[in-house]
Amino acid sequence: MLEELKERVYRANMLLPAHGLVTFTWGNVSEIDREAGIFAIKPSGVDYDKLRPEDMVLMDLQGHKVEGRYNPSSDTATHIELYKAFPKIGGVVHTHSSWATSWAQAGRGIPCYGTTHADYMYGEIPCVRNLTKAEIQEAYEKNTGLSIVEYFAGKDYGAMPAVLCKNHGPFTWGKDGAEAVHNAVVLEEVAKMAARAERLNPQIQPAPQAMQDKHYYRKHGANAYYGQAT
Repeated sequence: MLEELKERVYRANMLLPAHGLVTFTWGNVSEIDREAGIFAIKPSGVDYDKLRPEDMVLMDLQGHKVEGRYNPSSDTATHIELYKAFPKIGGVVHTHSSWATSWAQAGRGIPCYGTTHADYMYGEIPCVRNLTKAEIQEAYEKNTGLSIVEYFAGKDYGAMPAVLCKNHGPFTWGKDGAEAVHNAVVLEEVAKMAARAERLNPQIQPAPQAMQDKHYYRKHGANAYYGQAT
């Protein structure tokens, strides 16, 4: 079962360069086996064209390496905090994709200007606070995860499967690694469209709430009707 997990995580990681979301090694995907309490994640700093399924690193939620010849991604501690706090997610993605990262560097959330955004993410995509100097120095990657968890306290992390970390970049999540990558692709496109829309119309306002609700709930929730019945 864990070999299949490594294969899925390898394939999910390879989707990042395929969709133009990473430069060099600036990204990672993980997926967790909740029953086993083990997740697989990309190794740190290994070129995508050199990756193999067997290179994926298996970790537990205490941060111990279970299996792997490489060191895990430097963002592993962030993934751990998200898995611990968000029990319904099964995959996490971090990239430095250029459009989403531009919003993060600007310290701005991404308003919902249209239906592409509303189809996947309910409301403004948040940009969480800066870490303090102590948080950066003492446990940077863990505290990055905790800052995300702090923001989502009492909020629906399923309805907003994306976040921007100020001056850093985006994280997304989903039911598995592949869905988390899908959300990362959507986030990048939404970030691009929002930036262009603001340039075309500096007085732009978010899409009407009725339209946001219609597009989100026609794909999600009890009365969703988008797509084919399974």
